[in-house]
Amino acid sequence: MQLDLTGKHALVCGASQGIGLAAAMELAGLGATCTLMARNAERLEAAVSGLPGSGHGFAVADFTDPNAVRRMADAVVAAQAVDILVNNTGGPAGGPAHGADAASYLAAFTQHLICNQQLVQAVLPGMRSAGGGRIVNVISTSVKQPLDGLGVSNTVRGAVANWAKTLANELGPDGITVNNVLPGATRTARLDQIAQNKAAGTGQQPEEVLSAMAQAVPLKRLGEAHEIGAAIAFLCSPSAAYISGINLPVDGGRTRSL
Repeated sequence: MQLDLTGKHALVCGASQGIGLAAAMELAGLGATCTLMARNAERLEAAVSGLPGSGHGFAVADFTDPNAVRRMADAVVAAQAVDILVNNTGGPAGGPAHGADAASYLAAFTQHLICNQQLVQAVLPGMRSAGGGRIVNVISTSVKQPLDGLGVSNTVRGAVANWAKTLANELGPDGITVNNVLPGATRTARLDQIAQNKAAGTGQQPEEVLSAMAQAVPLKRLGEAHEIGAAIAFLCSPSAAYISGINLPVDGGRTRSL
């Protein structure tokens, strides 16, 4: 199996912690040079220092500002063309869809789809010049099965999934694959926050909420960030050259659809 990414440059978003950092660790372990993008410079610097290999860097951008994301992405590309783009950012706040105001939907759409679009447009010329590339979007299993209490997230994640499928059709002739990874319940800071919020509303302890989540998974445990990172890295590898336009759940079998 061909997994070597030596000589490839990966731009990994939301990479100061959680799934983004786990993806960067896996990509760097396969030989890629990584640029980590997120809004916290101190966390990014610490994350870069822990990556295997050398030549890694970071770029600071706030994903509530698509224009700032584009400017920073342009600067990254100007320094070194990007072969691999991992789109990943924190999810919207919880709550029912019918209770969310228009501003919440607009903010989530901006943070996820519009920023993703800005990043793709920044890296696309270099990928085309190189004769190919990899784009992986970290979304959610909610694109297959909406999750209770995450109305805005369910809505926006579905939009990103269909945007990505459209891109896969458009960019296939350029040798660029576009895929979505759909994490299930994964031990990250976001999951801990979701558990705390649910616990506050039910009178449970956060640990009880997490345990119930694990019991809903056929494998009877929560996922780990490195397991999601491994799936992302595989889709970026030479061995995944003929995989494009898919939604890949990495959820221990929790999603109850094919």
